[in-house]
Amino acid sequence: MSLFERISETASYINEKLNAMPVIGIISGSGLGGLTDILEIETEIDYELIPHFPVSTVAGHSGKLVFGKLGNKQVLVMSGRFHYYEGYDMDTVTFPVRVMKALGVETLIVSNAAGGMNENFKVGDMMLITDHINLFPEHPLRGHNDERLGVRFPDMSETYDPKLIALAKKIAAEKQIPLKCGVYIGLQGPTFETPAEYRWLHVIGGDAVGMSTVPEVIVAIHSGMRVFAISIITDIGISAVPLKITHEEVLEAANAAAPKLAALVTELIKEM
Repeated sequence: MSLFERISETASYINEKLNAMPVIGIISGSGLGGLTDILEIETEIDYELIPHFPVSTVAGHSGKLVFGKLGNKQVLVMSGRFHYYEGYDMDTVTFPVRVMKALGVETLIVSNAAGGMNENFKVGDMMLITDHINLFPEHPLRGHNDERLGVRFPDMSETYDPKLIALAKKIAAEKQIPLKCGVYIGLQGPTFETPAEYRWLHVIGGDAVGMSTVPEVIVAIHSGMRVFAISIITDIGISAVPLKITHEEVLEAANAAAPKLAALVTELIKEM
């Protein structure tokens, strides 16, 4: 079965369970998991029930699609994402984004936890992603290109929508929510970066680094979506004295910043 056929089959299954089609898709990585608490939930579907969907294996990531209203708009929240380091290929990692597009999603919002490499950052900061550097060993568009899904050579000159970035900055100023801006670097993982890698990644232009987001964003652009993405800085990797990092500490820092991020994204959706 081709990728297009799998997408169509999955979208058809989900369509039968929905009263209205979503226009905004949200990948609620670290920091946005609490959105489901303020969402006017209409439908929830466990990943394991959805044809062709994998199941997340990472602590802190649940596994279901949640549909409802947020900011008076129909949204689809992907509660728990899939990572390349879990052993999935890129088609699988990005498959939910393809399904979102097939369901009518026009804008993708993504969050993540990231290590900071900018000396002006501190743990708990939120960074609007203005650009990225892709250092994953496999590209999500490698292989045959199905023109029904997108063009062979997508333009990436404005990957992160400038209008949505400007709107987020305006909202943050009004609500007195501090925001940083910067370049996100995507790596395979699952190891956290060494001190030398942090220094190198900063030298080549990165402000934050993580193990997700870039593949999904590339596929969203390939699909013709607008993209808005934001990182919560959960550790600083360029300190004079290297600090040990644990997954539990990353989740703790992300959860502490989550209410501010949820407030920002909710207002962003209202004003889109």
